[in-house]
Amino acid sequence: MPGITLDAVLKRDRIIIALSLAAITLLAWLYLLSLADMATSEMPMEPMDGMADMPGMAEAMLTPRAWRPGEAFLVFAMWSVMMVGMMLPSAAPMILLYARVGRHAASQGAPFAATGIFGGGYVAAWLLFALVATFGQWLLERALLLTPMMESASGLFSGMLLLFAGLYQWTPLKNACLSKCRAPVAFIQSEGGFRREPWGAFQMGLRHGLYCVGCCWPLMALLFVGGVMNILWIAALAIFVLAEKVMPSGKRLSQVAGAILVAAGVWLMSRGLS
Repeated sequence: MPGITLDAVLKRDRIIIALSLAAITLLAWLYLLSLADMATSEMPMEPMDGMADMPGMAEAMLTPRAWRPGEAFLVFAMWSVMMVGMMLPSAAPMILLYARVGRHAASQGAPFAATGIFGGGYVAAWLLFALVATFGQWLLERALLLTPMMESASGLFSGMLLLFAGLYQWTPLKNACLSKCRAPVAFIQSEGGFRREPWGAFQMGLRHGLYCVGCCWPLMALLFVGGVMNILWIAALAIFVLAEKVMPSGKRLSQVAGAILVAAGVWLMSRGLS
C-alpha cells in the first residue's frame, strides 16, 4: 500500500506481539480441545455384568499400566501446552511492557534482547512445572488415585487438594508471589531494571515465571480434582488466575476463593471419612 513501509509496520511491535501471544494461546487451546475430544471418545466402556467377577479381571482393572517413553513425552507435552494456554494471557502485561521499554531503548541506541527471549524464559518456568506435574500424574496413577479421565478417584484426596489450595491462598508466600505478578513495574524495579544481553533477559523472564509458578501451582494441582482433560474446569481455573492478577481487587478475590476452597475441601474430606 502507498505510504506504508516495512519499518512502519515493525514499529507497531506491541500490536504484533499482542497478536502473536493471542495466536499462541488460541493454538494451545485448540490442541487441548482436540485432546479432550480424543480422551472422551477413547474412554474405556463399563465392564459387562459378570465380567468383573472373572478370575483376574478385577486385579487387571486395578493394576496401573506402566508408561512407555513415548506416552510419558505425550503427557509432558499435554501439560506444557496446557500451561502455555492457561498462563500466557496473564503474562501478557509484563511481556508487552518489556517490548515497549525495549523499543524505547532501541531508539536511544541501546537495544534490548528480543522480546521472545524474555518470553521464552517465562515459558521455561512453566515447562519445568509441566515436568513436575507429569511425574506427579505418574505417581497418582501408580497409587490408583486417578481415573482413566485423569481426575481424582478419591473424595478424600480431592478434599485434601482443595483444602491445601485454599489455605495456600492465605499464606505470605502466595501474597509475595502474587504481588510480583500483579505489579510488573515493581518487579522490574526489584530486579534493577531489564537486562539488555540475551542471557540476562532470559533469566529475568525465568524469574518472573517462577514467581507465577509460586503463585499458582496449588491451583494447577486442582486440575486433578476436576479432571486434567475437563476443558470447562481448565478454563475456569485459567480465568480465575487471570482475574486475580489483573483485577484491582485481585488480592481480595484470591482470599475469598481460598475460603471457598477450604470449605469445599473440609466438606469432601468429611464425606470421605464418613
